[in-house]
Amino acid sequence: MEKIEKDELLNVSGGGLGLGLIIGGAIVFIIGVIDGFMRPLKCN
Repeated sequence: MEKIEKDELLNVSGGGLGLGLIIGGAIVFIIGVIDGFMRPLKCN
């Protein structure tokens, strides 16, 4: 296992996919809540 210096550790990039999924999920959830208020459907 290789040790990483502090300068190299600060320059590590990644995790953009997870952040995009969280933002996308939040947008879909908000749209669902708004849709539920605008046209409520009864349970069958």
